[in-house]
Amino acid sequence: MDTDRERHRARETAFYLFTQQSLPACKPVLTPGWVIAIFLFMGVIFIPVGLVTLRASHCVVEIVDRYDIDCVPEPSRMDKVSYIQDDSIPKNCSRFMKVHKYMKAPIYIYYQLDNYYQNHRRYVKSRSDKQLLDGQKYHDTSYCQPVESNNNRPIVPCGLIAWSLFNDTFEFIREGAELKVNRKNIAWKSDRGHKFGKNVYPFNFQNGTLIGGGKLNPEIPLSDQEDLIVWMRTSALPSFRKLYGRIEEDLDVDDVVVVNLMNNYNTYSFGGKKKLVLSTSSWLGGKNDFLGHACVFVGCSSLTLAIIFVLLHVKYRRPYGDMSYLPWNRKSFSG
Repeated sequence: MDTDRERHRARETAFYLFTQQSLPACKPVLTPGWVIAIFLFMGVIFIPVGLVTLRASHCVVEIVDRYDIDCVPEPSRMDKVSYIQDDSIPKNCSRFMKVHKYMKAPIYIYYQLDNYYQNHRRYVKSRSDKQLLDGQKYHDTSYCQPVESNNNRPIVPCGLIAWSLFNDTFEFIREGAELKVNRKNIAWKSDRGHKFGKNVYPFNFQNGTLIGGGKLNPEIPLSDQEDLIVWMRTSALPSFRKLYGRIEEDLDVDDVVVVNLMNNYNTYSFGGKKKLVLSTSSWLGGKNDFLGHACVFVGCSSLTLAIIFVLLHVKYRRPYGDMSYLPWNRKSFSG
């Protein structure tokens, strides 16, 4: 009994010390010297890191071509929505992309969409992850509304995200020879192996009266439909890029790449933009100056604050713990 009481008393004492913030702890005192040293250290670290990051970003060669307007015939540009919805009008288009700087393989092909809100709450929820993994064995697809079923038969994959699959296609030619595009392993390995079933096949997909985006081959399992897997990983921002494939050949300076594309995807009804991007990569990934600029900004700000604190410390030096400079203390001393 005495042991239990002692334990209970110790717990109460520890709880009291915790609530009163009186537990033994390290309580560093930030003297002017420590503050100045910390800011100097941050500046010395962040500025070189930012410069290295910017250099890596500038080493990436990128070609961007917006094609959604130029690939609409002149007579149809007053009503682009009618043009894109009319299946009788051919949608083929040719674009020319000139290489201004040597591009070392692999060259990544992206399609970029602007003003496309994949992060809309109803759009993001309109999917069934369990159906993607188990197929028709899973029957609760209420989240997929309004693209849940057609003619009283389930749709696999269901939901608005799959229904709006991007379906523009691209073919690349250089000096009369076709550049082969590797479209394997463009999706995350974790998505292919754990989120899309190897024995789940498209069923009753895009068979309704209202067709959304691309169609899927019903003889290929969802785990191998990498276009779909890439598209189903929704973007958080209204402007985003998704990987289309890779060119495994180098492109030299002044090479002209002819792009034969099919302008199938409808972005005109909501004022969206479509762009084709060819890009190399660095050890840091694609071209993005934000991280480098952020590091340089933090480093320069830290150095500036360190210099300001040094000047203040030199000009208004006082012994540690001296409170006599406070207005109310000065009055008491003078009295």
